[in-house]
Amino acid sequence: MIPKTMKAMLLTGHGGIEKLEYTEDVPTPTPAEGEVLVEVTATAKNNTDRKAREGLYPTKDKGEVTSFQMGGSATLTFPRIQGADVVGHVVAVGEGVDDTRIGQRGLLDFNLYADGRRDINLTPDYYGHGADGGFAEYIVVPSSQFHHVENTDLADAELASMGMCSYQTALHMLTSARVKSGEHILVTGASGGVGTALIQLCRIMGAIPYALSQQDKAEALLKLGAAAVLDRSDMTNFTDKVRAVTGGRPIDAVMDLAGGEMTDQFIDTMIFDMNRRGDYPRLSIAGASAGNVSEIMWTRIYLYQVQVFGVSHGTREEAEQLVAWIRNGQLKPVLHAAFKLSQLHDAERYFVNRNSNYLGKIVIVPDAQWAEHGAPFALEK
Repeated sequence: MIPKTMKAMLLTGHGGIEKLEYTEDVPTPTPAEGEVLVEVTATAKNNTDRKAREGLYPTKDKGEVTSFQMGGSATLTFPRIQGADVVGHVVAVGEGVDDTRIGQRGLLDFNLYADGRRDINLTPDYYGHGADGGFAEYIVVPSSQFHHVENTDLADAELASMGMCSYQTALHMLTSARVKSGEHILVTGASGGVGTALIQLCRIMGAIPYALSQQDKAEALLKLGAAAVLDRSDMTNFTDKVRAVTGGRPIDAVMDLAGGEMTDQFIDTMIFDMNRRGDYPRLSIAGASAGNVSEIMWTRIYLYQVQVFGVSHGTREEAEQLVAWIRNGQLKPVLHAAFKLSQLHDAERYFVNRNSNYLGKIVIVPDAQWAEHGAPFALEK
């Protein structure tokens, strides 16, 4: 039986974690035509949850408190259920959906696509922002975007840790920059969800990833596939350090999640020997953890022909490619820990103050699903 109400964490406005309210009587959604009702078993937490809540997506004025609205109008309205990377099981279907979908486990392509195009996504928005997401017991989503993932050894929480918000963003960074087999790629913010995805995706594509992170995470990142790990805490003579690990070859493309003052140094790693390059220097940026403003001389950009790609979301084609790689085991989960949905405040604090052992993703599990899907991945006391 599907209950008439459900438990959910409601975002009630911009601000701190006090704006996240655990509510036990939220109406359970009903699937419309082409949709499925999913009983949520795990939803990965992403940095975009915090940034949207705190109003950290200014696009005009640096002091602007808003959220992105690429379609021209605000879609983040309150109350809103956040949570983009959803895994669960279909329990009901809307008109036009085959009832054989009931019972299937799936992973959500989190995008709210504005049109039917498969190769481009110009007005990015997503579940958990422009529509209710997975920090709840149930969610309704398009059947076509809830990808069946059954025949794997992955637990639901592990599958959620491989969600599209991180992995599709990472893949779109690489495809935008036309990364090719044999190229040397610098990955910044390498220990997070997008960073760990980038390292794995580089290896699938035949590229050679170099990770920028804290040295206490070097062993794990090398095991994941990084060719070398550069110390983020010491950026002095950074180009020389890159030259040392690449055998003197410049970086072909930078996958930047840091921004701030570091971006100019990342560009240096691509242009110190233009005679050894096989393609233009390329920089894909999909985050600004080190600062939202960078000072870069435009003469360096156009004289060295540096190509810059801004990336937020990917395409339907990329989502389907990722699901194929997950199904055949080419991508591996990097799951750090699980938290109960009712303890999302604790998860948010832990995420912001993460310690040196943090690597990969945090997953949020509804309390009713905790024993089966969350407890095996709880933080060790």
